[in-house]
Amino acid sequence: MASRPAVAAVLAVFASVVSRPVHAHVDYVTEGAGEPVDAVAFAVEVLSDPFNAALFAGVGLLATVGLAGYLRVRPTITDIVVLREKLAGYSDLVPWMLRLAVGLPLVGAGFEGYLFAPTVTFDVGANSLLRVLFIGLGFLILFGLGTRIVATAGLVTYAWALMTNPPVFLAVEYVPLFLSLFILGGGRPSADDMLLEVASTDGTYYGRVDPVHHLKAFLDERTRPLRAYVPVILRVGMGVSFVYLGLIQKLADPGSGLQVVEKYNLTAVVPVDPGLWVVGAGITETVVGVAFIAGFFTRGVAAVSFLLFTLTLFGLPDDPVLAHVTLFGIASAVFTLGAGPHSFDHWFGRPAVDSDESVVTAD
Repeated sequence: MASRPAVAAVLAVFASVVSRPVHAHVDYVTEGAGEPVDAVAFAVEVLSDPFNAALFAGVGLLATVGLAGYLRVRPTITDIVVLREKLAGYSDLVPWMLRLAVGLPLVGAGFEGYLFAPTVTFDVGANSLLRVLFIGLGFLILFGLGTRIVATAGLVTYAWALMTNPPVFLAVEYVPLFLSLFILGGGRPSADDMLLEVASTDGTYYGRVDPVHHLKAFLDERTRPLRAYVPVILRVGMGVSFVYLGLIQKLADPGSGLQVVEKYNLTAVVPVDPGLWVVGAGITETVVGVAFIAGFFTRGVAAVSFLLFTLTLFGLPDDPVLAHVTLFGIASAVFTLGAGPHSFDHWFGRPAVDSDESVVTAD
């Protein structure tokens, strides 16, 4: 029979993989706040249990030793080298990824009647203009028509929604998406790219009447130096979202997390203390967020995040799918672009492109 420490190690690893996605957005799958629980006292109580403490210490030590060993040896794995080089060739498709990640959920928000986050709803009958605004923003971004102008309008709309309804911060991932689209433009394929080609060709009828293609060309040139920082904007935005979910929604509000554990009977999946689920999920999300912000093993973290988002969709049948499309899009873009400058990976890794080469190609 397996020893208790061995079983504990297996359960800890499994819990760290499973617990994070099933707790991704607590407010999306629960109704009302949970029982008021003192966060510090709750965490101390959970970790004061010898079994729980051994789980956390064991997993933390194992992860630290593994990462330290990898960084010391830094083996050259041909598969990863080839993958990085291949992904570098996909950079021109990133604007399209981001447009899909923003446009689809905005259209859904307009039809369903919510302000970015599904928990912040509005009456579609009484607020028809607001509904049209979200649907219009979504379709224009999907078409790639006036992308930078629409992204600016979307960012202003998000700022207004956040000021009037602070819970909209749950969907903070829209901010890096809008900022990135403003820098990159519509990319290709997009209506902007097609119309610019027609308008900039001598002898075309459209070129005589188009009022904005000169503005697009001007903005393309002005934002070109900022393109290298798009990976930074995306990964930091993703990291802030994860830290908020882990630190604020889980560790600071364990009562709501316990609701999720009870609702989905998670202790039947991994037979550990419910408090361990909540604290484990909160710490895991916070660590993942910090890794994104620091640009630490960025592509690996993005790949794991993408996998866990997928598990969430199958594990939580009532979790709103459209609410996660933005996260899928950011994870895909970060996986494609890597960490970018000002990151651990850039300082200590082996980038697939030269340091003076733009990470995202021009339109």
